Amino acid sequence: MTTSLPTITLNDGHTIPQLGFGVFKVEPTETTRIVTDALEVGYRHIDTAAVYGNEEGVGQALASSGIDRSDLFITTKLWNDKQGTQSALDAFDESLEKLGLDYVDLYLIHWPAPANDRFVESWKTLQTIRETGRARSIGVSNFLVPHLERLLTETEVVPAVNQIELHPAYQQAEVTAFAREHGIHIEAWGPLGQGKYPLLEEGVVTTAAEAHGKTAAQVIIRWHLQTGNIVFPKSNSRARMAENFDVFDFELSNTELATISALERGGRVSAHPSEVN
Repeated sequence: MTTSLPTITLNDGHTIPQLGFGVFKVEPTETTRIVTDALEVGYRHIDTAAVYGNEEGVGQALASSGIDRSDLFITTKLWNDKQGTQSALDAFDESLEKLGLDYVDLYLIHWPAPANDRFVESWKTLQTIRETGRARSIGVSNFLVPHLERLLTETEVVPAVNQIELHPAYQQAEVTAFAREHGIHIEAWGPLGQGKYPLLEEGVVTTAAEAHGKTAAQVIIRWHLQTGNIVFPKSNSRARMAENFDVFDFELSNTELATISALERGGRVSAHPSEVN
């Protein structure tokens, strides 16, 4: 891994770079260029998903990068309408083919899709995939405590991660506490609030940014890292990618961390896991 990137050891013994690059809503026609830029900036952890429609572009960027496969960490995800046994196996094969890879480092169930009630069956299928070595680690995304409890009760494998909406206004304390109690690492998507509220204009954020000679976005990414979250901001701008990556030469104080954490207000800005099926 790139030496400047801190890593976290997952509950299965594999390591993951704590800072990565996400390609949610990156246009398929732009993906190769954007991921190439991210890799050149220094990112080695790329997070995509089947439903994003850009796995092929990610794969093309990886193939042309010249970076050794062992130095990359690639995540993709199983979409809701593919949950099950054979359908999940077929979906995984399709993702691998589009990415042009022999294996992914992390494969996730994208949403619990509780109305379909197939996430436990799907989780057992992911275990089978992991046993073949074609997914090094497996986990879930957007799972709430009841969903996690069912997996722990009805199967024997604890997810390596739970990727959830998480930013200062919406920290999901119940989910994160449950996950950490059971050795599940938290990945934060939408780490900057997706621009849906003025997070970067909050006084405690701008004050910290001025104190450290950093931008407000860098302060929030640093808050995530020091809180222990795995985080992958996205940007189509190479300059912004580099800015988001330049967060390892300063440290927030305990007071700064606490004042940013105090911005919690239950402010979910995206879909509720019970409503995505």
